[in-house]
Amino acid sequence: MDFSKFLAEDFEVKAWVNGAFRAVQQEAPGKVDAHAATLVMKLQLFIQEVNKAVEETSHQALQSMPRVLREVEALRQEAGFLKEQMVLVREDIQRLEEDTAQSMQVLVELDQVKSRMQLAAESLQEADKWSTLSADIEETFKTQDVSVISAKLTSMQSSLAVLVDTPDYSEKCVHLEALKNRLEALASPQIVAAFNTQSVDQARVFVKVFTEIDRLPQLLAYYYKCHKVQLVAAWQDLCQSDLPLDRQLMELYDVLLGTWHSQLQWASQVFQSPPQVVVVLLIQALGALVPSLPVCLSSAMERAAPESKLGQLLSLHTATAYFARGLEAALQPSLRECNPVKVTELVEAVYGPYKPFQLQYGALEEENLLIQMSAVPLERGEVMDCVQELCQSVNKLFGLALQAVDNCLKLTGGLGVGGLLKALRALFGKYASDFASALQSIHKKCKLDEIPPESLFQEDWTAFQSSVRIMAACGELLRQCGDFEQQLANRILSTAGKHLSDSYGPCGLGSLPESGSERPSAVKNPWQEYNYLQQENPGEYATLLETLCALKEKGTSHNLLTAPRSALTRLNQLAHQLAFDSVFLRIKQQLLQVPRMEGWSTAGPGEMLTEDLPHFSLTPLEYISNIGQYLMSLPLHLEPFVTQEDSALELALHAGKLPFPPEQGDEVPELDNMADYWLGSLARATMQTYCEVILQVPELSPHSAKQLATDIDYLVNVLDALGLQPSKALQHTLLLLKAKPEDYKQAARPVPRRLATSIAAMRGLEP
Repeated sequence: MDFSKFLAEDFEVKAWVNGAFRAVQQEAPGKVDAHAATLVMKLQLFIQEVNKAVEETSHQALQSMPRVLREVEALRQEAGFLKEQMVLVREDIQRLEEDTAQSMQVLVELDQVKSRMQLAAESLQEADKWSTLSADIEETFKTQDVSVISAKLTSMQSSLAVLVDTPDYSEKCVHLEALKNRLEALASPQIVAAFNTQSVDQARVFVKVFTEIDRLPQLLAYYYKCHKVQLVAAWQDLCQSDLPLDRQLMELYDVLLGTWHSQLQWASQVFQSPPQVVVVLLIQALGALVPSLPVCLSSAMERAAPESKLGQLLSLHTATAYFARGLEAALQPSLRECNPVKVTELVEAVYGPYKPFQLQYGALEEENLLIQMSAVPLERGEVMDCVQELCQSVNKLFGLALQAVDNCLKLTGGLGVGGLLKALRALFGKYASDFASALQSIHKKCKLDEIPPESLFQEDWTAFQSSVRIMAACGELLRQCGDFEQQLANRILSTAGKHLSDSYGPCGLGSLPESGSERPSAVKNPWQEYNYLQQENPGEYATLLETLCALKEKGTSHNLLTAPRSALTRLNQLAHQLAFDSVFLRIKQQLLQVPRMEGWSTAGPGEMLTEDLPHFSLTPLEYISNIGQYLMSLPLHLEPFVTQEDSALELALHAGKLPFPPEQGDEVPELDNMADYWLGSLARATMQTYCEVILQVPELSPHSAKQLATDIDYLVNVLDALGLQPSKALQHTLLLLKAKPEDYKQAARPVPRRLATSIAAMRGLEP
């Protein structure tokens, strides 16, 4: 039986009993009583054993108690004795300190004297050593053994460090430097040979020697000079080849990148900080090139044609940027080991030659865009060809604009946004000017400015259909302008937004980002931190930061292209005017005949017979019938404004405005759709022009007044059929023409005085 369960903290009687009987119930269900009796007997025996063990343990404890008490008492007495001894010792120490304080002071002073004497002895030894070494150095130089000479010079240098306070210290320093120069001159051929042959063992010896004599920078100068000569020679060979400059640069950069990898591996076996050494090597090599990279770039740009200048520059910069990315990746693992100042100098050496052209980017881009835009013809001989060119020019325009954005981001990394926006404004300005000139040319080719006085009335909707296509092109211009502006803002933020720090906000636009706001754990990458604009033009850089901050705060709602968008809106307005003129020309041509028509002032044959006839006995004249039929055909030709699913045309129609707007207070149901809007504008133009030409009629006979009233009634009926209301001026004119002479004054009361007086003079009545 396992009695260890009785010691458990979570012991439960029920659980133990159930566990003890569970196995018996499974094996022999009929023997439960016998098992219980056996279990009780075992527990009783166990209890007896436990009682016996407790009694024995208690008896042993009682027997050992006197001995424990005696030991405790002895321990207490020993502790008291130890305390008394410690008090005595402390008193002895205090007494000893009081007795020997003066003696200890004397010992301290003696120790100081001893130290000074030892220092003086060492100084004398070093002075004697300097004298000995100075006497032997000439013999040592005769051995031509660089290591032995270096050891002597090192010993002399150590001796000289002790002789700082001697009167001839400066002379000794000059003498030692002269000896170092002799050693350097002696070793220079071997140094050059070691670096040229890439001998690791010899190079290590010289590194050790020059480190001991504090001349390691001079040794590095030999190293740099040896490799600079090789790199400059390679560049001069490339310059004399027939390769274009971009290929020459690519070949040079391949050599430099290969030099980085090979020299880093070699220098890691020789120098203490190989990445730093190779970085300085590349800096000096790039600065020593003959001809220099800035001179080569300037010459290439001067030779390039105006239309290919920017392309040439981008091609060269692409080669440099590719090299820079490769060098950055190669330098990244050892970036922490390099001095950030030196890495920054390397970045400046790589990108520096492009700085003058990056600062001129705006002018270069503007020149390029204007040349490219000049190659896009917007005028052709035939009207249809001209319209086709205008429609196709939309995608060409925004293709040039998107290419300009790409150029800006590639060449300036987003820092040339100011120049880009200026170039885009020039591009859109020239395009708008050329577009407007093309519209004026179409206007003349369609003869919308000239109205032949005796030309026959004939409907010609060709000009209007062309104008609708131009309006759709204007709508596409407005739509793509909005999309382009949003895309421009997003690309500027994604590329140049890195120059905005958390501390640069709308509340402090005048302050540049502070270095204290940067995360201390982040290691700066000079390749990513390169900023030519902040160095060369802080004012323009501050303007750029303001633009970026506004974009970040306002999103794409920030107006980057306000002037171009306004120019395109004006083009849309000109297209609307062209379309309106092309439709209204036929109506105006008929209306201008009214003052010149014969028979207004003379009585025609049979007038005396018809002057008392009612108005419905007269028929409208041909001119007004032509106008009425023309107006009735307008809805059919304006149907594309309603049924055609052209988002660009719809945008243009909503953005444009038509002449002859509704009068104040009038209901404008035609604004619900653009066809009604156009129909209303043309009708108002017709009515206003009709009223103006009527007032130009010199004289009206009674019959002519009735005829004119009949013509106006016909026009009113046509307008009513179109769902339009006659204007107040036309209603007043009709009222005055229909009024009988005796009722004229009464009828003229609600009419404007100028109109009433003019019509009364035409009819020969008293106003």
